[in-house]
Amino acid sequence: MTTPLPGRRTPVWQLLLGLVISAGLLYLALRGIHFREVLAYVQRARWIPLLLAVSLATLTFALRIFRWQLLLTAEDGRRLPAGPLWHAIAMGFMANNVLPLRVGEVIRIYAAARLTGTRFTAVLASIAVERLFDVITVVSLLALGLFTARLPESQIGGFGIGRIVTVAGLAALAGLVIAASIAAFPLVAERLVRRLVPAHRIANRIVGMIEGVRQGFSALHSPTRVAGAIGWSFVIWGVSAASFYTMFAAFGIEVNFPGALLLQGLIMAGIALPSTPGYVGAFELPIIALLALYGVDRDLAAAYALTYHVATFLPITTLGAWSVFRTKLGLGDLRRGNV
Repeated sequence: MTTPLPGRRTPVWQLLLGLVISAGLLYLALRGIHFREVLAYVQRARWIPLLLAVSLATLTFALRIFRWQLLLTAEDGRRLPAGPLWHAIAMGFMANNVLPLRVGEVIRIYAAARLTGTRFTAVLASIAVERLFDVITVVSLLALGLFTARLPESQIGGFGIGRIVTVAGLAALAGLVIAASIAAFPLVAERLVRRLVPAHRIANRIVGMIEGVRQGFSALHSPTRVAGAIGWSFVIWGVSAASFYTMFAAFGIEVNFPGALLLQGLIMAGIALPSTPGYVGAFELPIIALLALYGVDRDLAAAYALTYHVATFLPITTLGAWSVFRTKLGLGDLRRGNV
């Protein structure tokens, strides 16, 4: 779903669509849940692994600074200072938590351009490449999780879990190859899109994304910078998966680390859907559905999902609000494009 540009009025139907999808996903996630049992599980959760999980999840936002310093530089090639990039990241993710239609992505771009004095187009290109690195990394880890998670043998719709996992793993690898091919041959990818996508408007949007990736890669002047960005991507998402795994310990859930990789990939797929701010429903449903495959009680899975969501929502939202106050860069100005 595209993010509205500042100054443009958001169509009401897009807001309603996100609300309807979130409500539907939340209903599916919490259907049949006994909330008294959920509360009891939350009260019995172990605080040390819970706080460690939240700390790891929050750390991933700070780690993004180091990758962004490789993807976005000053016009003279100097490394940009960490402070302004952190404020842009914090404000962007905070806005995604409290504002509709992922407007935080636009706020992050404008904040970075304003605070660093960098051209808007350069920031936009860097984020396009960042998204591609994220997709490649998450899909890689998802494929690893699919092939190593050792899910219990059971049936879903007459198909064995092993067969479903194998097919899903192959699909994930195919997606990884496609994403890597777009990164390596963007001009070829643009021509293929023009040829294969009959809808001119949709083709233009896809080509625009590929063009952003191509421009972003042109800023990475050496293989060393590319390797560094890839390395930081795996660090970011590895720490993120570690936060899911650590939260398992808080609730006494016996799922291995590959299961956390699998969980992370499913959540990323879920929150890609149109939803309300904070990804309500789209976050909880993949967790409860996956843990059900491991035989985890639905009430316990719901306690895990809700606790993780709320506990990790608060720190970055608070830090983003502090960044707004600290930089005096009001969200109203950002949304009007007065930067």
